[in-house]
Amino acid sequence: KLCEGILNILEKDTETSCQVACLETLRILSRDKKVLVPVTTKRNMQILMRLAKLDTVEDPLERVSEFPVIVEALKCLCNIIFNSAVAQKLSLELNLAAMLCNLLEKCKDQQFVDDIKCFDLRLLFLLSLLHTDIRSQLRQELQGVQVLTQALESSLSVRWTEQYKAAEDRDRPPLSLQETDCAIEALKALFNVTLDSWNVHSENESHQFRYMAAILRHCLLTTGPTEDKTEELH
Repeated sequence: KLCEGILNILEKDTETSCQVACLETLRILSRDKKVLVPVTTKRNMQILMRLAKLDTVEDPLERVSEFPVIVEALKCLCNIIFNSAVAQKLSLELNLAAMLCNLLEKCKDQQFVDDIKCFDLRLLFLLSLLHTDIRSQLRQELQGVQVLTQALESSLSVRWTEQYKAAEDRDRPPLSLQETDCAIEALKALFNVTLDSWNVHSENESHQFRYMAAILRHCLLTTGPTEDKTEELH
């Protein structure tokens, strides 16, 4: 009942601070699988998707004041999808993976969006891990390899000297914590999407995998903010 009450409030146009507080509470509650059973419905998933700006294909990410709401809504979706098989099935029905790829595109060349990007990638990782049909959809319909590779390239701030050769800057400072976390989530999602890709059929796929291999090499030469984070990244 508490979760239902929170979602009823979130369905209305309330103040940002109220939305964030409600979402933080829902995120904590959504760690309990028993709590999720009555609230994992199409309507409730759509409420969270709207708050995460996943239902607006054209609208750019302009209002920085809304970013904390987007991040908390994505965190809630991560917990719900991880803990609920019903939510995993609804994700396919609601075309969630396509909307996440679209949101990732909106994050390009934007400031203050690292947290949004990180939890978007984490959600793509979870979907590709837990639902084989979504994994196939990402690979075949949504150009998931390209989208995720570009997200990884952006997180690592790769500079190119040749088509498949990244610049080596030994004096470059370590990645920030947010950049490292984004790169790690992109790598995890890429692993799932490319898991069954041992047989490359087209010239475009060949290019994509050579491009990805160059970025992965660059990744191995990159350091994170701490020794543990560097080890996790590698």
